[in-house]
Amino acid sequence: MATANPLQFLQQVRAEVAKIVWPTQREVLLTTAMVFVMATLTAIFFFFVDLIIRTGLTSVLGMFG
Repeated sequence: MATANPLQFLQQVRAEVAKIVWPTQREVLLTTAMVFVMATLTAIFFFFVDLIIRTGLTSVLGMFG
């Protein structure tokens, strides 16, 4: 295994970091808002799915009990 040159490593790290494209503040805020909207819609969806399953099970168990 070849020994690593620390100076060359740091130069490569700086070259890779220079390639990073950071999102704008608008993009970050828009993406964050989209995540909150989707999380809310998912929570509402699963609330209604749970409500339907619970109602169905309650009625089925009420017929036998």
